[in-house]
Amino acid sequence: MNMNQVNGSAQSNTCGPAFQWKLWIYTNYDCNLRCSYCVAKSSPNVPRRAIGLHNAQRLVDEAVALGFSEIFFTGGEPFVLKEIYEMLAYSSARVKTSVLTNGMLFNSSRLEQLKAIANDNLTLQVSLDGGLAEHHDAYRGRGSWQKTVDSIEILQSSGFRVRISTTETPANTGHIDQVCALHRSLGIPEQDHFIRPLAKRGYSKEGIELEKGNLMPEVTVNLDGVFWHPLSTDADMQISKQVFPLSIAVDRIQQQLDEIASTGRASLMTFT
Repeated sequence: MNMNQVNGSAQSNTCGPAFQWKLWIYTNYDCNLRCSYCVAKSSPNVPRRAIGLHNAQRLVDEAVALGFSEIFFTGGEPFVLKEIYEMLAYSSARVKTSVLTNGMLFNSSRLEQLKAIANDNLTLQVSLDGGLAEHHDAYRGRGSWQKTVDSIEILQSSGFRVRISTTETPANTGHIDQVCALHRSLGIPEQDHFIRPLAKRGYSKEGIELEKGNLMPEVTVNLDGVFWHPLSTDADMQISKQVFPLSIAVDRIQQQLDEIASTGRASLMTFT
């Protein structure tokens, strides 16, 4: 999904704009890859900082009670966690659920565990940054493109809904049409291919500068608290160090969003 200008949703009772009712949960921060533009600064060597199964389940319960329409599990790479299947099963039994993955870890054992919890509420969102290996591998590592494409086809043949997420980088910016051609050849519909610009956060030294003042919030939680948006869990984007009850941070985000709207500044960007 390309970055858009938005004016908010109808779910707010306030006069100002309302954030999108999507909850993002950082399951962990370690990852089997070290992508050079990763906003979360993930790699195989960083501390795991796992949210834990109990916390994830409580977040799902509170999000459903508050009226959130979809929950996204992200990282790091969520599939390095043994408990990710229980998290996804619990969440998708209650609300639309997506899990973000680089698609590199679906060996037979993981695939069988995933197939055991498959249902219509569960979507896998796979990162794919090129229609050709050279454009994807430039940021994600040699050989990663082929493994990712193979995984997409395996997941589709297993009956899963697969979305593709593409980050536009200097390596692929002139070749986005090739990524689109690839997603079409894989049978993935247009609405299930998201394209976003590079953000200057985390490891990335280039890209769009993002802050609360120009970014539409999407409630994001990790082990350290609640944040404005999943693109950054840096200190300047933190809303609260207290996760529970989630409603406190949700109210605080809406208050800050109303304050931003009252300044008359330009519409906020969506970025997921």
